[in-house]
Amino acid sequence: MHHDVGELRDFYRRPLGLAVRRLLTNRLRSHWRNVHGETVIGLGFAAPYLGPYRDEALRVGAIMPAAQGALVWPRRGEKLTVLAYEEHLPLPDNSVDKVLVVHCLESAERVRPMLREIWRVLSPQGRVMLVVPNRRSIWARSDTTPFGHGRPYSRAQLEQLLENAMFTIASWNYALHAPPIEREFVLRSITGLERLGARFWPGIGGIIMVEGRKELTAPTGRLKPVPTIGGLVTINGAQPARRAAVGCAPRPGADGSGDDECSSDQS
Repeated sequence: MHHDVGELRDFYRRPLGLAVRRLLTNRLRSHWRNVHGETVIGLGFAAPYLGPYRDEALRVGAIMPAAQGALVWPRRGEKLTVLAYEEHLPLPDNSVDKVLVVHCLESAERVRPMLREIWRVLSPQGRVMLVVPNRRSIWARSDTTPFGHGRPYSRAQLEQLLENAMFTIASWNYALHAPPIEREFVLRSITGLERLGARFWPGIGGIIMVEGRKELTAPTGRLKPVPTIGGLVTINGAQPARRAAVGCAPRPGADGSGDDECSSDQS
């Protein structure tokens, strides 16, 4: 069962959520440094991590699962979110260079069809990054963050899932070695704790980040087209957002300030 989109938004507004966003963004940027001329899509609730790519990639979009609900993103400029079923993405074959999956795999009811659908929309050299709770960590056992909900995974399970979906493992990474405690002394030292944990106890990080590369060794069946859900959900009585084409280009001249956070404000 997917986490509610409003609760996900609220988590990333909290001090702990802001720290998590900063740490995971740095890890992601260490893998995806250059996205110039590429199409980058987020699946699940990936909008907090897509902001840095808006002024670099050719196209950026956020697909939010129907069971989760969706929020307007970004706050200013053209809206780049769309509501859809994760196993029926509203994208053509071979149209995406990179897919970032956050707060999605652990909640998906049909994991294999979702991964095969990601395979379909990726270009021949495309890559997917899964950000998933680590079943060995205390983050997966805590209800105070979204990473404590849904089904956590081990490294062996993720490897099997990706191989069955025709992906080759490109890289592994662990993050969030600090405890999920929203106290000032933890938040002040979270960067140091992250470095210490990554060096001495990498396998117990709260998050597993695994990157898969699309394999072309066998054909994939085409899925029957399914129309996307018209209109995004509203939060706190806000007006429904216009459905935006995921292929929209970034806003020219955007400086990105204040636009990385999902909002129900369309002004």
